Amino acid sequence: MSTNAELYEQDVFAWAQTTAALIRAGKWHEVDAESVAEEVESVGASEYRAVSSAVYQILVHLLKWRYQPHRQSRSWQASLVEHRNRVPRGLRRAPSLVREIPTMIMEEYPAAYRKASVQTGLPLATFPDTCPWTPAQVLDDDFWPE
Repeated sequence: MSTNAELYEQDVFAWAQTTAALIRAGKWHEVDAESVAEEVESVGASEYRAVSSAVYQILVHLLKWRYQPHRQSRSWQASLVEHRNRVPRGLRRAPSLVREIPTMIMEEYPAAYRKASVQTGLPLATFPDTCPWTPAQVLDDDFWPE
């Protein structure tokens, strides 16, 4: 195992600083390529998680808004606006994620409707099994389900 690979296992921050210096110095032979590849992949995964997390929060609030209209509040509205704003910010940094939005909705919806059920106290059966809104509606600042 190379020194660079050992450092990756011991202290990822020190590894990142050292690896950046090695790359800048053109010392590619001293760089642990597998660790670099792993970290590059993790950057993409982190971007995906950030956008997907915002989608999850949007879904929770849309469900609460739709299925518990008598409890609608400015804080729900503010949270929905905030999370809808996070999606385009994430997409500016990773525009290719726009094509992943439908998948994110499909992946996040089951957890979102379970959370909405717990937060509202409504039975799980109150909520549809699949997301009732299109990706465009989910992200549309002017869409408020009735």
